[in-house]
Amino acid sequence: MTTVWLRDEDKAFEKRTPLTPENAKKLIDAGYKVIVEKSKDRIFPIEEYKKIGCEIKESHAWITEAPVGDDVFILGLKELKETDDFPLKHNHIYFAHIYKGQNGSQKVFDRYRNGTGTLFDLEFLLNEDRRRVAAFGYWAGYVGAALSIENFFSNGPATLRHYSSKDEWLKIINEKRTGKQNPSTFIIGALGRCGSGARELLTDLGLESINWDIQETKVGGPFAEILNADIFINTVLMTSKIPPFLDKSLMEKNKKLSYICDVSCDPNSELNPIPVYDVHTTWDNPLHKIESSIDHECNIIAIDNLPSALPKESSIDYSNQLIPHLLELKNAKEYFTWAHAKEIFEAKKSANK
Repeated sequence: MTTVWLRDEDKAFEKRTPLTPENAKKLIDAGYKVIVEKSKDRIFPIEEYKKIGCEIKESHAWITEAPVGDDVFILGLKELKETDDFPLKHNHIYFAHIYKGQNGSQKVFDRYRNGTGTLFDLEFLLNEDRRRVAAFGYWAGYVGAALSIENFFSNGPATLRHYSSKDEWLKIINEKRTGKQNPSTFIIGALGRCGSGARELLTDLGLESINWDIQETKVGGPFAEILNADIFINTVLMTSKIPPFLDKSLMEKNKKLSYICDVSCDPNSELNPIPVYDVHTTWDNPLHKIESSIDHECNIIAIDNLPSALPKESSIDYSNQLIPHLLELKNAKEYFTWAHAKEIFEAKKSANK
């Protein structure tokens, strides 16, 4: 029997899940065995999984208890714990962030190589048209824009936290904006899923934005027009190197731009289209001051799990996108999305020896 083992997450502040109880029930009804680890953070209580027939295990039990086999898949969302170094023997499904030369990627490849396990990276689950089958992009854009706008209206740094719904957050932002001038916002990647989320947040607040996409950026950056805005939101996830949208020399001319939100958040990748920073920011400290010789201060937001601020809405949306493909795991060797993801992994692993 094909088994889907939903593990607990290692990443701090992560309440999202790629498998809701509703969709776990669909797997069980289709003949899958579903095992769910207990979690103190997951947005859905463990009781909701138990009552629909999932087997329950302790947190991180997969490490010692999960059987190894072609029909067993360890499902998660974010990276495994960086400090662990034991060989990875299982089939894993999660966002690994190791295919673009990110820091620590060699160690992860070595763990898979030593354990002969396989990674099916969620970012690289594609259909036959080479389009992603599931993504958090919409909610990443929405949350990134919300955090940028909230910081613009705040007297001090506004930290990121979990909200029960987007309406709760919108109320807080509207309270902070009272009596203040609205910002001008510049979005690149405005027509994609992530960009549409950013635009939706602005619409919810009655704000407008300058929206650029492929047509406007095809000439190649850097783009001085960005400096005319108060907030710049990048929603483009790069798959190949291009001229940057902003660089350090252009930032030396900045007199207005105060906040950059790099929703795609790949600071340590050579593909980073905003090479003016090289660190991730955090929920508690979301702002990183960009180094410059000028007096005007500009801060960047670079948080890599933005959608977790709205964990229920984003989990339901993502799980609903993913479940048609999870239902094909019993045919993983033939089904394009899984077979192609394995091919990508093997190619990347061979290139990172």
